[in-house]
Amino acid sequence: MSIVLCRVDDRLIHGQVVVGWGRPMGINLIILVDDQVAASEWEQELYRMAVAPEIEVRFVTVAQATAELGEWQSNGKRGLVLTGDLETMAALHAASPEIIHRINLGGIHHRPGRRERLPFIYLTDQELHRLTALEESGAVISAQDLPTTPPVALRNLG
Repeated sequence: MSIVLCRVDDRLIHGQVVVGWGRPMGINLIILVDDQVAASEWEQELYRMAVAPEIEVRFVTVAQATAELGEWQSNGKRGLVLTGDLETMAALHAASPEIIHRINLGGIHHRPGRRERLPFIYLTDQELHRLTALEESGAVISAQDLPTTPPVALRNLG
């Protein structure tokens, strides 16, 4: 079918992604876009352990992802594009705004300088401004930890 979810979650592949989102959405392809993980076989094996065998998992760099987005959109699978940071998702949106259009903020956790916007979203003011600029460029951004909870529009995170 196509890419059905574009999610930023700094925990990458974990139960909430696989069970909470994957099962209800019928995901059968997870594309984890992270240059570091794409270069680390042992990290890939750790993440694969969280995924049922019937779900394909691809570990790719940002460059590989931007080259393959069109194929993933039309390959007949229900795909989830997952990044661990905002910059990576913004790069994917810039490369293919028609595919990376709706962006789900699912887990961006506390770090120095960030403040709580929702219990599962912590952002600096600069990150919030970058997200606002991304939305102004055409992306639709909302925060939602699980599909059973209502999405929170980006404008409500300020």
